[in-house]
Amino acid sequence: MFDASSNALTVSRSGFTAKSLGGGRRFALQGRKDTLEGVAKAFGLAEAPAMLQSASAGDCTLLRLAPQELFIIAGEAGLPEAVTTYLGTVPNSLVEVSERQVGWTLEGERLRDTLAALSPLDLRTKSFPVGTATRTLFGKADGMLWRTDENSFHLEVWRSFAPYMVAMMDAAALDASW
Repeated sequence: MFDASSNALTVSRSGFTAKSLGGGRRFALQGRKDTLEGVAKAFGLAEAPAMLQSASAGDCTLLRLAPQELFIIAGEAGLPEAVTTYLGTVPNSLVEVSERQVGWTLEGERLRDTLAALSPLDLRTKSFPVGTATRTLFGKADGMLWRTDENSFHLEVWRSFAPYMVAMMDAAALDASW
């Protein structure tokens, strides 16, 4: 099910699939509101995403997980030069967390039921619309959940939680398929 060397993940049950996201880079950025707004402008966005929302620019996605924090998912090239140049001029904390994180795309008609067994979040579309992102607990693992489409989510956890998450998702998907 899980191969730590390749981040391989296979959970496939009736109405639920989880696919490992290989590649890409992840960054945790902390700074004051004006710093986050400046970063958004350096990405070519009009403004930083609102709390618990996301915004995309090119192959990068900015997720606003806290008042002074952006979680950035980027392609293999990392951050655009305009962003790193801007960050060199303002106080901030930018940490690449690519080796710490592992991510998956979750899909299927029983997706919401599967996730409901793992997290207390209300994942109905009216409560958790497309573009929403937040931190939550999945069983005993801390993670980040981002709704990318009506019937798909992006899940990130620390790499050390990956085998646990695979087992939990598989068991929850099995229960949801009844």
